[in-house]
Amino acid sequence: MIANSKEVEMLFSNIWDNYVEVTPSASKVHQLLGTGNDVINDHVAYRTFNINKVNIEKLSSHLIKLGYFECGEYHFKTKKLYAKHFEHTDKTLPKVFISELLVEEFSAETQAIIHKMVDNIEVDAIANDSFLFSGTHWQIGYDEYQTLLQESEYAAWVSAWGYRANHFTVSINHLEGYDSITAVNEAVKAGGFSLNTTGGEIKGDEGVKLEQSSTLADQISVQFSDQTVAIPSCFYEFAKRYPLENGELYSGFVAASADKIFESTNAAA
Repeated sequence: MIANSKEVEMLFSNIWDNYVEVTPSASKVHQLLGTGNDVINDHVAYRTFNINKVNIEKLSSHLIKLGYFECGEYHFKTKKLYAKHFEHTDKTLPKVFISELLVEEFSAETQAIIHKMVDNIEVDAIANDSFLFSGTHWQIGYDEYQTLLQESEYAAWVSAWGYRANHFTVSINHLEGYDSITAVNEAVKAGGFSLNTTGGEIKGDEGVKLEQSSTLADQISVQFSDQTVAIPSCFYEFAKRYPLENGELYSGFVAASADKIFESTNAAA
């Protein structure tokens, strides 16, 4: 039985609340761009590992039972990632982009830290409806975080933040008062927020049917097993989609652009 949109909206409300706890800038930008009106969410993104216990299939199972279905797939060779995106039968609901780290392509030391983390997750927790906003299920030392960071910023981010939205995304197509991604970027910067400039402020163009930009992640304190350190948390993205020949807006993603968006959580993006 496919869930109704109210159930999906409740899920994303919980995911949003969990996300803004560690991304206070997102609620401020949301208010800045919305000016009292609702801001439509284009998509939410997740990070995980290609370990059977927590792979894309496990995370997406929570969405599929709510009416989502698998769409495109994407490869990021340099970052050693694989991803899929999911859409709901109700096109007004946000898309979900889930990537997974190809763990076996990293050093034995990094693999050991990741497997130790995943081993600590209770199977029942993964099956629980709250898993997509449950955070971490382990504790690691700051030195282990640094070890992961040297090989993969992505892995280090998951080790610190766990299972929560990596970012939400403002749909510029549904945003009142803005007709371009440039106008949105200027408003965000005027509001005192920094943008990810890797590959330029705007990733993509009308030719690939998708333009994207994003803030830099907030710096938030994390309690590691041995010390508390402020590190990058989550960020807020902005997307403008262009119509295909059939008149429908392009609903997929562009790997070359997403590759640069990933770097919004870099310590020195």
